[in-house]
Amino acid sequence: MIADPLIDSGFLYAVMDSNDERHAKVIEALLSLRGKNIVLINAVIVETAYLLSERIGQSQMRCFLEMISGSQFKFEYVKQSDINRIREILEKYEDAKLDFTDAAITAIAERLNVRQILTVDRRDFGMIRPNHCEYFEILPS
Repeated sequence: MIADPLIDSGFLYAVMDSNDERHAKVIEALLSLRGKNIVLINAVIVETAYLLSERIGQSQMRCFLEMISGSQFKFEYVKQSDINRIREILEKYEDAKLDFTDAAITAIAERLNVRQILTVDRRDFGMIRPNHCEYFEILPS
């Protein structure tokens, strides 16, 4: 059985911002996964809420929180046991300036054996070589 995909902040931001150039593509990808659980980590919730609040406004941030509260998302949290792996990932990709959220997604994907990442950040997730597979499958393709 294939593990449920993990979702990144940029993808969720594009879902919520109808003016984002990637909006239609991410909506299409999300609809194609109807019936699947999508793993959403706490760091992604915080980052997405911040981006929406800063760029679009509090109202859109509240809509985002409403959307994820009654949805197909499966919440997963950064655990104490993930912290050392996150630090290792940040050190390994220090020159690329990988951020905490992307490193946390990677560590949790490794822990859960997730190979699919819903993201618009092809640069970072295309460069990362996780421990549990050769590379991530990035959606939308």
